[in-house]
Amino acid sequence: MNHPIPKACCSVSRQHTNDKLIQAAEPVATPCTLGAPSSLRFDWVSLTGGAFEMGTNDSEGFPDDGEGPARKIEIDPFYISAYTVTNAQYQAFVEATGYITEAEKFGWSYVFHLLVSEETRSKVKGSSQQAPWWLAVEGANWRRPKGIEIGITDRMDHPVVHVTWNDAIAFCKWSGTRLPSEAEWEYAARGGLKGKRYPWGDKLKLDDQHMCNIWQGKFPVKNHASDGYIDTAPVHTFEPNGYGLYQVAGNVWEWCADWFSPAYHQQTQNVNPIFNIDTGHKSMRGGSYLCHRSYCNRYRVAARSSNTPDSSSGHCGFRVAMHA
Repeated sequence: MNHPIPKACCSVSRQHTNDKLIQAAEPVATPCTLGAPSSLRFDWVSLTGGAFEMGTNDSEGFPDDGEGPARKIEIDPFYISAYTVTNAQYQAFVEATGYITEAEKFGWSYVFHLLVSEETRSKVKGSSQQAPWWLAVEGANWRRPKGIEIGITDRMDHPVVHVTWNDAIAFCKWSGTRLPSEAEWEYAARGGLKGKRYPWGDKLKLDDQHMCNIWQGKFPVKNHASDGYIDTAPVHTFEPNGYGLYQVAGNVWEWCADWFSPAYHQQTQNVNPIFNIDTGHKSMRGGSYLCHRSYCNRYRVAARSSNTPDSSSGHCGFRVAMHA
């Protein structure tokens, strides 16, 4: 059964903020130094590529997102990072280049309402028109994911968040990497399994064990956090998939290289597909700690979402790739 549910828990855009004052800034991505630093380490997974079945005909899917139909795709060999980029890695980039993220330039970013402390409530400048549980918090950025008074000192192994697509691209240019295409991302996320709903199979739990960091409870008012986390988890949490990738379901949405189109499968080729037509929205994959079957059932491996390349939030990050 298809669920006619909006994507507002999946992606929240600066274009949909209900406070006009905080839309005034027009930041431009900061140039950064090119070249991979020798001190920055990635845990690369080497993938041989080949043919696989991309997309889904699953009844739990969202046809309007362009998840299907399933079709045979061929991918060249490539490398992809086992983890999403961490706060520690992003901090190394910022310290080396002086890069300023777009959230820092705008002066605010979106924080989920249950993560905003009483001290931070005074810094809320507005909310999303589509999803009022997303609050535009002054001072929220990658350094302070929940607002001004909370930093990342004890979260260096968590995924960096509050980074836009443009911010991710700046990191890639500096580190000599790139974002994976949607096809590469899905090939890697499937971990060698064919046609499965999740990176580990068709059941959400294995032997009654949580396999990913998603919402448990009644969205958006109560999260029981029975998986152990109410927001992001360290990038090495839970079991990796068959290819050795961690948390390709849940935790944080991951930016991909493609522009987003619901007609992706009809408008891309079957060999190394990538959607290069500017639609105003970039693709995101994997779901986040806010996904729940009752509302945003997009932690499935074929699920897709999107956002504008200058939008940031507390549940979106990225992992990197390289040509083989």
